[in-house]
Amino acid sequence: MIAITGATGQLGQLVIENLLKTVPANQLVAVVRNPAKAQALSDKGIVVRQGDYTDEASLKAAFQGVAKLLLISGSEVGQRAAQHRNVINAAKAAGVKFIAYTSLLHADKSPLGLHVEHVETEKMLAESGIPYALLRNGWYTENYLASAPPAIEHGVFIGAAGEGKIASATRADYAAAAARVMSEEGHAGKVYELAGDSAWTLSELAAELSKQSGKAVSYQNLSEADFAAALKGVGLPAGLADMLADSDVGASKGGLFDDSHTLSKLIQRPTSPLSVSVKSIL
Repeated sequence: MIAITGATGQLGQLVIENLLKTVPANQLVAVVRNPAKAQALSDKGIVVRQGDYTDEASLKAAFQGVAKLLLISGSEVGQRAAQHRNVINAAKAAGVKFIAYTSLLHADKSPLGLHVEHVETEKMLAESGIPYALLRNGWYTENYLASAPPAIEHGVFIGAAGEGKIASATRADYAAAAARVMSEEGHAGKVYELAGDSAWTLSELAAELSKQSGKAVSYQNLSEADFAAALKGVGLPAGLADMLADSDVGASKGGLFDDSHTLSKLIQRPTSPLSVSVKSIL
């Protein structure tokens, strides 16, 4: 059986959609914090089990009979290393034979503050003795497009990435890669640096928004502190705002760029271009 943690999350649901193309539903285990939110998965014949990243015992029970585990990284920055340790310990206790983990692009040398917990998790996997693969995901295109509607409304897209190139891909692209690794053999020991085929800058994103919306949108580059303050000003929690500002500065240093085309080779198709993603939100 193949288990997916965070199965009701945006990425988890897309991974399951992909897996269902080649794997029988009753061979998939959706590990979720709240099974009541996973009725749609149950209705498809998927096995739904309760498992909380903060509760190792619940995870051990959820992983019984599981051969392969997709560990989708937790969303609570600052708590993830401890949570991932619970998952890995539970997987080992349950006899899981393979783990794939959604890490961060070039985690071992990334300038993004986010890399710290990913590196810690990669080290735990190496020390666990369980065969594993690293899916080092770059940025989701959706991370930036969430800011597109207000940018079009106000005529300005703000950030702190300078002219740093961002080789993003969509959640659907990363989900397809994860499903491929989980449904096939031969991926243990692999480190996949996953990013979009075409890189772009925030200035180029602003230009694409202008082109498709018919409204002038310019890019305004801010300092890390000013960008974080602006995000907090529109209601983002302080921790999230600081993380996004740090990540933009990391992008200005090349932290979100990769031109290896590993992702498109893995999914055997081109990644979704920025123009298509912009069109889909407009």
